[in-house]
Formats: sequence, structure tokens, C-alpha cells
Amino acid sequence: MKVPGLSSDLPTADPYLPGHGDPAWSATHYALDLVYDIDGNRLRATSTIDAVAVDDLTRVVLDLAHLDVTKVKVDGRAPAKFRTREGRLVVTLATPLKQGAAFSMVVTYAGNPRPLIEKHHGDAGWEELTDGVIVAGQPHGAPTWFPCNDRPDDKASYAISVTAHPDYHVVANGILGSRRRHGSSVTWTYLQDEPMATYLATVQIGRYDVRELDAIVPMYAVVPHDAGSGVEDAFGRQPEMLAAFAELFGDYPFPLYSVVVTADDLEIPLESQSLSTFGRNFLTSEWESVRLVAHELAHQWFGNTVTLGAWRDIWLHEGFACYAEWLWSERSGGDTADVHARVHHQRLAGLDQDLLLSDPGPALMFDDRVYKRGALTLHALRLTVGDDDAFFGLLRAWVADHRGGTVSTADFVAHVAAHVPARTGEAVDALFAQWLNEEELPDLPDAPDALNAS
Repeated sequence: MKVPGLSSDLPTADPYLPGHGDPAWSATHYALDLVYDIDGNRLRATSTIDAVAVDDLTRVVLDLAHLDVTKVKVDGRAPAKFRTREGRLVVTLATPLKQGAAFSMVVTYAGNPRPLIEKHHGDAGWEELTDGVIVAGQPHGAPTWFPCNDRPDDKASYAISVTAHPDYHVVANGILGSRRRHGSSVTWTYLQDEPMATYLATVQIGRYDVRELDAIVPMYAVVPHDAGSGVEDAFGRQPEMLAAFAELFGDYPFPLYSVVVTADDLEIPLESQSLSTFGRNFLTSEWESVRLVAHELAHQWFGNTVTLGAWRDIWLHEGFACYAEWLWSERSGGDTADVHARVHHQRLAGLDQDLLLSDPGPALMFDDRVYKRGALTLHALRLTVGDDDAFFGLLRAWVADHRGGTVSTADFVAHVAAHVPARTGEAVDALFAQWLNEEELPDLPDAPDALNAS
């Protein structure tokens, strides 16, 4: 894809994130072997990438920023050449690959990882904490620590091994496969078998304790030694929250769920597949913290197992997770979702009416109006469908039908059309036309008395 204003001959997979992703090939598995010196912020790594050629290939372009590549092999042989430029690793093949061919690349690299700064999205990626590491991948941070095809529609399985000082606890996506002590270091290996987009891959390193929470799946809080009672304040009802969301959205999609609480304060929590990360400043029972606990948990359904194929459809993640906040409030004895919806509708009505939910543009993709208008769209759909069993049946079927895959706004519209009765189809079509494809904020439908009383 050629993006206006980007002069490079290197590919771009998504115009919302210029200079990332190569549609010509697809990864199927990443095996990442990382050795990290915390004191010197020094990373040495070898990454093995199993892949398939989507097109005929004479070169493979990977995303890798700020790190030095020392060796590349393709199917066990040296390529014709490789070089890094513009945050990419360009591998010229010794033997071209035909469309559909499976191949494997091994990349050896090292350096001092640091966040990558993008025009509209600030910094993301591997970042040093006061005493440890946080990796915030959304939307462009993955290339700061491993070579990848950095596009959200390219999901793969992962094995992530991190060798670090034994005083530190390492967390990554998926199940802990092994923890091995050897001399003055420990190697942690995590296995993420379910398909995962690159931006959801993460590593968290710190001086942590692990607390197990009693939930319907294994659930852990990985927290600083001195976290105290704040863990219970923030996450004490998370097992109940998980059970509620499993009822509303369908079975939890991964084998476990963890939250990591850094010793540092963080501006916002961070979403990753099978885990979320919070700063210690979120260790409170106040609604502004608890709603974010619900928000990040809901992303496991909406964002992680069901993932947008293009960043223009970000409301399918953030609108759904925001609506989950209101649903948890409703379930946990707080204000109903309808009360939250009408408060936020009134607020949005007083803001600029220049946001198109179905295509907000890269500068506005993380604007709070995307989150709230997305949630309001779902609430308007709930009111229009008029039956909670039918509405939540729609959501459960959406997750079940697309588990492990990627989706678009058009997919969701088609999904709803296929599941609502013919008598409500015309009203739903009009709803989506207004809420998704017009800038002016529509009115909310009236709420039935039963919904107000829930």
C-alpha cells in the first residue's frame, strides 16, 4: 500500500500506521529468545519467525526499530543481503519464494531498546521503569523489541523466553511453560498458543510478588512487594467481574488472566493478550480505577480474541470495552448502563461534531469520543433490539463466530443484520447509518422501564 506523504518504497499495511507491516507475507509463529541486562538496558536476542508468502517474494520486509541486526537466515541459509533502514529490516532473498510457500527466518539482534515515537500516537514499546521494564505495544510498539510483521490483521502464536537477573519476576503473554535457574540468571518461557496480534505481545519485568485470585479461570495479580491492601481494593471483585463478562460475552477466551501492577505510577493501564498492566496509582476502589479494571478485562474478548483487521475500526475494541464498564456498574450495584449512556451522551452533544466513528482518522483513533460514542452505539443497539437476551446473544455469537480472528465494522453490521428479526432490521440499518457513518451525534432511543430498573 502506498501512503500519501510517505516517500519510502517500503510497504505499509495500514494507512493509519504508515511505515509498518508488509501485506506480502504473513507470520504463523514467533519464537523469541531474549536475554536482558536490566542495569545496562541491554537486550540480546534471537527471533525465529515461521511464515507464509502471501505474494511471490524477492524480499521480506520486517519491522524493527532502534536495534542492530548481526545475522539473518532464511530457511537455514544466508539471504542475498539484509539491511536496516527507517525502522525496518529489509531481507533480500537468495532464492525467491512462490506465493503460498512456507518459510522460516532467524534474526539475531541486540541493542538498547527504547520506545518508538509516532506522529499521532506518541511513544510505545519497550520502556525502562525506575526498576524494571514495561512493554506497551499499542499500536506501534512491537518493533522496539522483536522483528515482526506489525499489522493487526496478522495474528500468530508465540513462545517468549526472557533471561534476566534472578531478583526480578518476568511476565509475558500466555502460560508459563518453564522457569529455569542457571548460574546468575533465570529464564522464563511463556507460551501463547492462541493467535495474537503483534501489538498485544508484551514483557513485564519487576521485583514482584504473585497473588492468586479465586476465579473461574486461573487469575493472578503480579504486584510490588509493598502493594498492601490496595490490591484487594482494585482487584478484589475482578473474579466476579470475569464471571459476569463470561455470562454476557461468552466463555473467557484464554487459559488464564493476569494483572501486573508496576511500582511506578502510569498514566493509563495497558492492554495485552491474557494480561493487563496497571500503575500503582490505580490501587484504589474508586470508580475511576475500577472501571478501567473492567475495561482492560473486557478487551480480552473485544480486541484480543476478536481483533480489528484495520485500525479505522478501533471502536470495535474501545467502544465495546467502554460499554463493558457500564455493564459492570449495572451488575455490581452502581448506576445502570442507561444512566451512564445518557450522562455521556449529554457530554458528547456539547463537543465538536467532527468525528466519524467508522473512520475517525489516525489523529482521532484514540480520542475519548471514539470510546464513548462506540459504547453509545452499542447501547442504542440494545435499546433498538429491545430484548436483553437477544442483544447479549448477538455479542456472544459475535465472539464465538470470530474467536481468534480479525474483523471489520462491515462484519459487525452484517452479523447484527443476520441475527435480528426482520421487523427490527430497518431500524437497526438506520441506527448504524447514523451512529457509524455520520458525524452529528444521533439521539438515544428511549429506554424501557425494565432497563432503567436493572
